Amino acid sequence: MRKYIFAFFCKKWRRDETINQMSARAALEQRFHQLLSGNGGALSRLAASYTNNPSDRDDLFQDIALAIWKALPGFRGESSERTFIFRIAHNRAITYIAQRRSPSATPADAVELSDPRPNPEKGLAKKQQETRLFEAIHRLPIEYRQVITLTLEGMSYTEIADVLGIGESNVGVRLSRARQMLREMLEVRP
Repeated sequence: MRKYIFAFFCKKWRRDETINQMSARAALEQRFHQLLSGNGGALSRLAASYTNNPSDRDDLFQDIALAIWKALPGFRGESSERTFIFRIAHNRAITYIAQRRSPSATPADAVELSDPRPNPEKGLAKKQQETRLFEAIHRLPIEYRQVITLTLEGMSYTEIADVLGIGESNVGVRLSRARQMLREMLEVRP
């Protein structure tokens, strides 16, 4: 009789455990989709800052999403989720660059910026400026490109420091140097 009671409880326990695992996975999937829907555009722009063409950007974004999915169960809450996923994205991008030293394509192909203003001449000038800025950012050394890209995503010095694994003062120094380099690159020369 004990044997049958034990078997009954074991089956019930396994069924309950399976249900708990399924609900935990569903919660994880929901959290993952929330993170990607809330930060997908920023992660895509981050991926674009490390690559030179749309197909590489898409490949890197996919690598980043997979890395986030794998790391999400281990998130301990020691930082914000945004910092957590940007740290993963940064690490994947560095690995991606190290593995693929592809020849440069024109960065202008990677960005499609639209100007809602009706004046085509102003629109063209703005698009040319944006393209020049994008190309200048791509010419920056990687440590400056990282800081500029994360700053453009609206991250604070603290968040950038956490993502890159450097001090806040170092973030300020890199940002200052990057801005100076961009000024020099974008300076209009006669």
